[in-house]
Amino acid sequence: MMNETPAERRQVRGVARRNDQLAAVIAETDLSYAQLAQAVGRVAAESGNHRLASVGRSHIAHWVADGSMPSGDAPTVLAETLSRRLGRVVTVDELGMSTPQTSTPLGWTADTLTTLADLGRGNVDIERRSVLRAAGYSVAALALPPDSWWEAKARQGTSRASRAGRLIGTGDLEAIRETVQMFTQIDQRRGGGHARSAVTQYLTTDVASMLRAAHASQDVRRGLFSTAGELAYLSGWMAFDAHDHAIAQKYFTVATQLAAEADDPPLQGHILRAMAHQAVDLGHSRQAVRLAKASLAGRRSVLASSRERALFEVVHARALAADHQGPAAARALVRAESNLHAATVGDNEPGRIFFFAEASLAHETACTLRDLGDLDGATDQFRRSVQLREAANFRRTHAVTLGYLGAVQARQGAVEEACATWSTALEAMDGVQSGRTRQTVVDMRSALSPFRARRITAADELDRRAARYLASAAR
Repeated sequence: MMNETPAERRQVRGVARRNDQLAAVIAETDLSYAQLAQAVGRVAAESGNHRLASVGRSHIAHWVADGSMPSGDAPTVLAETLSRRLGRVVTVDELGMSTPQTSTPLGWTADTLTTLADLGRGNVDIERRSVLRAAGYSVAALALPPDSWWEAKARQGTSRASRAGRLIGTGDLEAIRETVQMFTQIDQRRGGGHARSAVTQYLTTDVASMLRAAHASQDVRRGLFSTAGELAYLSGWMAFDAHDHAIAQKYFTVATQLAAEADDPPLQGHILRAMAHQAVDLGHSRQAVRLAKASLAGRRSVLASSRERALFEVVHARALAADHQGPAAARALVRAESNLHAATVGDNEPGRIFFFAEASLAHETACTLRDLGDLDGATDQFRRSVQLREAANFRRTHAVTLGYLGAVQARQGAVEEACATWSTALEAMDGVQSGRTRQTVVDMRSALSPFRARRITAADELDRRAARYLASAAR
């Protein structure tokens, strides 16, 4: 009896019992069964599940009244629907609907290489790519799997059977690492819109085939899976930068799976930090805090370099600020600064962290202070970031920092100063393809609107330049 699922425990000698867990969550939404059925139908339709798209009030009532288990992927679709409604992660366990197949949160159950192959088909198949995008960003998928999942993934990686064919050795691994570093530098310099299709194509064809091949040693296999995880993370980051959030989430998920199979805790933390950053930007602050805490948990933090741990901490601070936890955010900022100051030239740092230095810390600190309402502190830190950054090598972030600085200056009433800053930001955006830079220009035009009405010449001229930029960026 100890192995019974929640659904089975509600069945006693053939007598059905009401699913009080599901009923309680539905009551929290203030939706009627008919309204919930419509919401479930919309979420199902987004993911192409036409059978569930026609779910009705009677189905919901049936699942509650006698505790029957919905078939197929209905529990995960229902959990996603309720998560969106409540603005928090709702799991199938919380709904009393877990089975061995549904007990792991949405998006984490598929085989890593199968998931990667599916993303590869989406990269070359326009119809499949549309389905992936239409499935939407999933709040429910932000619920991370349990510790046992990470342990099982590490064992799975070790026990993957070697395939026939070319043996993958150290030279192959070094070549992939060099290519990943090249793509990473392009992303930092020119934005996620440059070479994005090349990155995903390389990951889902050349690198994916090497993951399935025979490997010269376990060290080579682990290194290959880690490097593939970094490349999948980069694919997700580029999609995130393009505001293609549903696809970004899918690449972050497969990147985490690859890092788990490689048994590479610092890389796991790096990806979870990116997922937290995305959740902050999309307004899911509670989930962002949980993801940021997970990035710092256990071996992810202990084995990370000081520089990478500083990155984890400053994103944790941003998540806490977004969740209105000011004192905790301030403490996280202190830890981030301390960790970055502890980084030395001799540290064994992964190449993926090369971008994070004083300028990046100042940028993220400024965002944290801005979200806490400290505009003076935010202004000082944004200016520090601008002064310290190597603009030629980090053009995208430099342009975004200038855009954020101008926005804070405008909020403080320094209109002419803001216009000058925004003008410099537009100049820095030349040659950058990024959804985040475009968004700063959209926000700029919105902030300029009341000043244009007052016939301020600098605002009028800047608005015309911003309009031309957006028209060009849309092509």
